[in-house]
Order: sequence, then structure tokens, then C-alpha cells
Amino acid sequence: MHQTQVARRYFVSGMVQGVGYRYFARQLAQRLGISGYVKNLRDGRVEVYAIGPASLLASIRAELERGPAGASVSSVSEEEAPVDPKFAARFTVERHLDLRKLC
Repeated sequence: MHQTQVARRYFVSGMVQGVGYRYFARQLAQRLGISGYVKNLRDGRVEVYAIGPASLLASIRAELERGPAGASVSSVSEEEAPVDPKFAARFTVERHLDLRKLC
């Protein structure tokens, strides 16, 4: 039975950058069979864009709230998102462009 794919965007706050959080999220998503991406945001949060069945997205959120051993998650906010086919095939760690290095 085919489950409907939905997308959610999670914003993780706390001590979540520089502690392996993005790689934790990628490993978790790959284990659950979820596609999308994870990236650091300039404001210190981590963004996780996840595509999969709603039941699996509930599972990933619960794990995102725990985080890896070195992290300290203070909150995870969630919003609905459209399913973007560009990210539907796999889960990646995205790197943001540091504009300070271009100046």
C-alpha cells in the first residue's frame, strides 16, 4: 500500500551547530527512508526539510528533539511545506554560502 508523501520543515534551536547535528539528521533520515535536506542557518538554528509519510515524519521530529549526544536542543518548530521534487530522491547535507568570504 502506497503512503502519501508529505513535507515538513523543522527549525531546531539550541546548541545545534558545530556538534554534528546535520550529520545526525542525515543518518536518521536515511535510516527512516526520508528524503530532503538539513542545513545550518545564519541565526544559529538548523533547518530540516523532510519528505515522507506523515507517520515517519512524526518519528523524525521526535528524534530531532533529542539530537545527538553533543547537542542541546531547546525547541523544534514545525511547519507544513510543499513537496519539492528536487529533494525527493535522497537526503543531503546542504551548505549555505558564506557571503562574508566573497567580500
